[in-house]
Amino acid sequence: MPNLVEIRDLHFAYGARAILSGLEMDFPRGKVVAVMGGSGSGKTTILRLIGGQIRAQRGTVVVDGEQVDAGNSKAMYGLRRKMGMLFQHGALFTDLTVFENVAFPLREHTDLPEALIRDLVLLKLHAVGLRNAAQLKPAEISGGMARRVALARAVALDPQLIMYDEPFAGLDPISMGVAANLIRRLNDALGSTSIVVSHDVHETFLIADYVYFLSQGRIVAHGTPQQMRESDDPYVKQFVHAEADGPVPFHYPGRSLADDLLQERRQ
Repeated sequence: MPNLVEIRDLHFAYGARAILSGLEMDFPRGKVVAVMGGSGSGKTTILRLIGGQIRAQRGTVVVDGEQVDAGNSKAMYGLRRKMGMLFQHGALFTDLTVFENVAFPLREHTDLPEALIRDLVLLKLHAVGLRNAAQLKPAEISGGMARRVALARAVALDPQLIMYDEPFAGLDPISMGVAANLIRRLNDALGSTSIVVSHDVHETFLIADYVYFLSQGRIVAHGTPQQMRESDDPYVKQFVHAEADGPVPFHYPGRSLADDLLQERRQ
């Protein structure tokens, strides 16, 4: 099976408000695939559906040949053993040390002896350059370092699938470059499939093999980063080149300023 994750005819809504409509997506094994689009386009919702945190109204999500069923807790617990997740802003346990944060999934999902857990944690921290920060608390390290600790935790179990929710948000340019490089290197070293949800065009295009662009819950374009750079699609052009004018308007939709001023005068 060439794809680790397959999404077919996926529909999701919060009540009457449609979030995703008719998604068809493939995430090949061993590749880094980016999911991009404006705020509210449904990017993080896709990660939550793959992880079984929420259930779609229609359609299927298949991970490693197994259909995701958010209502089956036992099956989801086993399936999540194959997944790693880097949450937006890291989401480290603030009262635990760096070491204990990375050890957490190993203790939760395995019966490995403590001596082996110690070695594995130190290896993961070494891979992200933070082995010597093992005994520090999250408050004692920088935001960029905290994101790298979260990355070490996400890959602690050598997962087949790693999901990244805005991994570059709030990082300085150096930390952003380090994080992007680590995502690519760890993906290749582990042979994993990585799904990167991000707004950052430059860093994401440097590491992604393929890109999906979402707008209003639908895929409006997809292809390699180079194809997206050269795309004539108005939405993709506006997003990739950070243009103020385009399909995404500057003003919130509604009455014009002229109408509002004239109404005021009539009153």
